[in-house]
Amino acid sequence: MNKSILIIAPLMLIIGLASGYWLAGLQLMNIQPTETHAEQKILFFRNPMNPSVTSPTPAKDSMGMEYIPVYADQESIDETPVGGVEIDGVTVQNMSVRTAKAIKTALSHTVRAVGRVTYDEERMVHLHPKTEGWIEKLNIDKTGQYVKKNTDLLSIYSPQLVASQQEYILALNNLKALEKSPIKDIRDGAENLVKSSLERLKLLDVPKHQIHELEHSHKIKKSVHIHAPKAGIVMKIGAREGQFVTPTTEIYMIADLSKVWVLVDIYEYELPWVKQGDSVEMQLAGIPGKTFMGHLAYIYPYAEAKTRTIKVRLIFDNPDLLLKPEMFADVTVYAGMKPDAIVIPAEAVIRSGSRNQVFVVRAPGKFEPRLVTLGLASNGKVIVEKGLKEGEEIVVSAQFLIDSESKLSEATAKMLEAMDLQHQAAEHELMQHQEILPANELKPVEMNHPDHPMESNND
Repeated sequence: MNKSILIIAPLMLIIGLASGYWLAGLQLMNIQPTETHAEQKILFFRNPMNPSVTSPTPAKDSMGMEYIPVYADQESIDETPVGGVEIDGVTVQNMSVRTAKAIKTALSHTVRAVGRVTYDEERMVHLHPKTEGWIEKLNIDKTGQYVKKNTDLLSIYSPQLVASQQEYILALNNLKALEKSPIKDIRDGAENLVKSSLERLKLLDVPKHQIHELEHSHKIKKSVHIHAPKAGIVMKIGAREGQFVTPTTEIYMIADLSKVWVLVDIYEYELPWVKQGDSVEMQLAGIPGKTFMGHLAYIYPYAEAKTRTIKVRLIFDNPDLLLKPEMFADVTVYAGMKPDAIVIPAEAVIRSGSRNQVFVVRAPGKFEPRLVTLGLASNGKVIVEKGLKEGEEIVVSAQFLIDSESKLSEATAKMLEAMDLQHQAAEHELMQHQEILPANELKPVEMNHPDHPMESNND
């Protein structure tokens, strides 16, 4: 029995050793070589108290702490943005996360507002007499009448006009008597008197046909006619027959309605879109089925204090006189386009106070918060002035859930960083304390000191 044990025991030991070597060989074959920090490339050195401070060479901070080396495999981890979130694919799908890409395109805008038809101020005439007198006859005595240019509006008796006619006749007679005078100065004086008399009649708005008749007949007209200086609609009559008028009396107001203005109030946020020359469409309830085309002619340089709006002026042709002053209209201004702008859906932006933020997709399931500067917005789209590049993918739904997770992650990271800084400060303080009191200068406590708590009570 003892012999068999002595024989079996060495055999089992040999078999065990052989099996161990064989298994160890298999494990060595399956293990891939790994690169240690000693073999990796050092990119730079980072301040342990302030990670944003780096150095290309080994260094120490103001407290004597050595900078920490950053290796190539750590760079991708260290560049992870604060507040970044990583969510597994199943959770992303359950949250119904939708994304879209920032694209470079032209963004246009349409301004819709209510307008009011009014007169073209450049086509209005306010007619006043040039002298005092009495109206003898009104040929146009009803408002709303259309008059052509040079239409005889009224006749007025004015002593000054009668005297001016007499002066002109005397000048003509004087010229006829002196035109054959051998003295040139006399002839020139007679001609100048005729010219000045004629000029005075013209300045008093005496019509040409009456002047021509006066030259031939030499008969003074008691009343002088006043003609319409422009074609248009008589909007106001300020005097009647027999009334005494002065140069301050507005006898007629005539408006040319072949072109009209439309005044529109737009809000301040729409002002950057509109500019002079923009095309405009207009429709009126009183003229159903017809669309009028015009253009934006002027933007007034002030805002209305009560409505906080800016007034703009539109111009429309009105050959059929369908557009009447004080009518209200629905106006559509096709504002200019903003070309080559980075555009994203407006719903992707998280607005909080003065900050505008979006979440950028760094990789599947990884999201990065990004502050952006926004520009103009239109039709559910918004221009990004800063913060995004063309082609970057952003989150357009469920971003508020991601934002909550991001805020929690950021708060946790700041808390851990603060704890780490406190721990490093405590270690640094301990190191300074050890430098002040080296170990070889510390005196051992005497065990037989009378005040020591371990002192023996036995002598």
